[in-house]
Amino acid sequence: MTTTAPPTLAAYTTELVTDEGAFAELAPAWGRLYRRCGTATPFQSHAWLHSWWRSYGTPGRLRLVLVRYGGELVGAAPLTLVHRPLPALVPLGGAISDYADVLLADADDGRGADALTRELAEAARTALIDFREVRPGGAAERVYDRWRGPCRKLPDSVCLELPAVSMDELVGRLPSSKAQRVRAKLRKLGSLGVRRDVVPPDGVDAALRRLLDLHRLQWQGRKVTTEHLQSRFQEHLVRSVGPMVRSGDAVVTEFRLDDEVVAVDLTLLAPSLAGGYLYGAHPRLRERKADVAVMLLDACTQHTGTGERGALSLLRGDEPYKHHWRPEPVVNQRLLLARRRTAPLLSAALCDAAARQRIKEVRQRWKERRQE
Repeated sequence: MTTTAPPTLAAYTTELVTDEGAFAELAPAWGRLYRRCGTATPFQSHAWLHSWWRSYGTPGRLRLVLVRYGGELVGAAPLTLVHRPLPALVPLGGAISDYADVLLADADDGRGADALTRELAEAARTALIDFREVRPGGAAERVYDRWRGPCRKLPDSVCLELPAVSMDELVGRLPSSKAQRVRAKLRKLGSLGVRRDVVPPDGVDAALRRLLDLHRLQWQGRKVTTEHLQSRFQEHLVRSVGPMVRSGDAVVTEFRLDDEVVAVDLTLLAPSLAGGYLYGAHPRLRERKADVAVMLLDACTQHTGTGERGALSLLRGDEPYKHHWRPEPVVNQRLLLARRRTAPLLSAALCDAAARQRIKEVRQRWKERRQE
């Protein structure tokens, strides 16, 4: 079902799309808007979101809030309705997406953001709006600033970021002893004969299946993100990344040793950042004393060293190995928006967030005591 509201300001119109077929048909217009939104990440691309919906969406719960000016799409909020733990409109993309956001054209003079905010308020008459994992500076902040009802901003996941510079410059940021070790590891990769090749679009599907096979192998017998082993995740990745590679929003790289593919990496690309999303590596690499983290970062810098990207993101997670590179922590935001009638939902979400934070702190203290 698609419902259209009367024109708002001048030639601005708003629309609520709930039909999956209409979502698919939005691809060209969505793509044009995506290119005009400088803060967007590949997780807001149509290829990623529509594929996610096909793998993870619940029929009947799609909620796309759209704004057009003169017929052209100038704003979009890709959401889905959930009922647990609270009735809420949450971003498409779920837990497998490191960033969530709305799309607003950079050239918008504020009227598009106003229209999007009003239509979001209309869509959220009985539900909380819960924007998780919004990168600082994201377009959703423009909605938050215009919201007239109760609202709160909370910290969300930590992402670690490096400057978008060449590998030589990244190594140069390290203390001399660490820099020497990294250079030795790079020479080791060269002496082993590890070769990297960017996969052309027609080879992406097969390369992604190899990536997931290698990912499963590298984590065998260890704790792994179980979703990465599910068939629905593979279907989503294969379905979405091919179009993203063709549009320049992703790059897949294969690494060969003795003419055998021993690693595959998926890096996502946007004007604001480049980020290594997922990789798979054969244990043989570590057996040959190859540093996989150095190998992957070196490959990723091939897409940032030109200065075209704003940052080299290590994406979500505060793992110790990431800190070897002296990254800057960047905390995603959680933007909670309610109407006055749904203010109790906001209060409940805040109480839940506070309780989860307390549990996290208790677990951290317990872990620290065990290590003493």
